[in-house]
Amino acid sequence: MDTKQRILNQALKAFNKSGYGAVNLFELAKSLEMSRGNMTYHFKDKEALLKELIDQLWEKLTSGRVAKSIPSFQNLHHDAQLYYRLQQEYTFIFHDNQVLMHPLIAKKMKSLCEKTIKDIETAIAFSIQLGNMKVEPAPGVYKNLAITSWMMMFFWRSHQMVKQDKTKEDGEKVIWSLLLPHLTEKGLASFKKFFGEDYLTNMGEAFDENMDSYLTF
Repeated sequence: MDTKQRILNQALKAFNKSGYGAVNLFELAKSLEMSRGNMTYHFKDKEALLKELIDQLWEKLTSGRVAKSIPSFQNLHHDAQLYYRLQQEYTFIFHDNQVLMHPLIAKKMKSLCEKTIKDIETAIAFSIQLGNMKVEPAPGVYKNLAITSWMMMFFWRSHQMVKQDKTKEDGEKVIWSLLLPHLTEKGLASFKKFFGEDYLTNMGEAFDENMDSYLTF
């Protein structure tokens, strides 16, 4: 591993642990057992490190997405998993509003989010044409479904952080829970074929319909 990549790896580790704003170059150089001057020879300041890490993330996001090519739920499944992996790898970017709103990434992230929502809408339209999804039950339902599905991809790790949820479960089952009621019999058969019967029977904890469980006096 060359020095530049070693610095980037250590910076990513430090940013993920403490947050971008809390890390200074002197401490980062010390953790690498090098002088600050030696480190700034490769990256003149912290923003240069941020730019390089954002470029890395963006390359992985743009080259890894497949839903843009064929609008299928299988490809959206692939892209959802890509989101979750990269959020785990670049936690500090997705959890810090100051980083998300940084000029280096704000426009890119906005464009990506809009494109992802459009990809989900296209996949829904494609599924309706194939007979895998029912027609929209009321105006706005499927657009709202696309937005909510995107939110389950983009904000799932933040939701886990707020809840202090230490499990490795991702939010994809929540997405499918929202989509399942809108599948036709044909669509449900395709779902089972792709994910397997076990996936359908392990969507999560069964809902308790007993009102006594919720009412307290």
